[in-house]
Amino acid sequence: MISCVVLSAGLSSRFGSPKALALINGQTIIEQVQAMLACSNVDEMIIVLGAEFERIKPYILKHKKVKVVYNKDYNLGQTSSFKVGLQSIDKKAKGVMLLPIDFPVIKTETINFLIDEFCSQDPKILIPQYQSRKGHPPIFDVNLKEDFLRLRNDQGLNAVQHQHEKDIVLVETIDSGVTKTFNTKQELDEIKILLI
Repeated sequence: MISCVVLSAGLSSRFGSPKALALINGQTIIEQVQAMLACSNVDEMIIVLGAEFERIKPYILKHKKVKVVYNKDYNLGQTSSFKVGLQSIDKKAKGVMLLPIDFPVIKTETINFLIDEFCSQDPKILIPQYQSRKGHPPIFDVNLKEDFLRLRNDQGLNAVQHQHEKDIVLVETIDSGVTKTFNTKQELDEIKILLI
């Protein structure tokens, strides 16, 4: 069983409005990401909300795979949100995928490919690449959960990756979406061009 923690709790201060509600092809990113994951082999999605909770919540799918959790400490950053998400994953989960909301154009086929690779190779950490550049979403063995929960909120999530450097498996993909993220409206416009 693979759980996916979708991080959508941040302040989006550089973007100027909630990234989750930015539009691509007339649909909010939070809706697109959920629809993509709902069609994938991910068993559950834990959507972590925080800032702008009330504005984003109406766009959450009513779907058996979807669970919403609230990070009251969202202003403490991504690590705090991932920890909240981890505490809500199903007890049967073997792996945890981490997907920040600002990676909006990853394909369902890529998600399935990464899950297949994770299940066949059984690494502690699997990280996708595109043209040898690391991207998202990584998948972590559920046994690393306590390592993440022990992190201080001011530590980056990559601190756990550094602890387990020798246990990382890099998987090359043909999906440039694994490296396409945005912090500004200009960067989002650049990503949209790829979809034309």
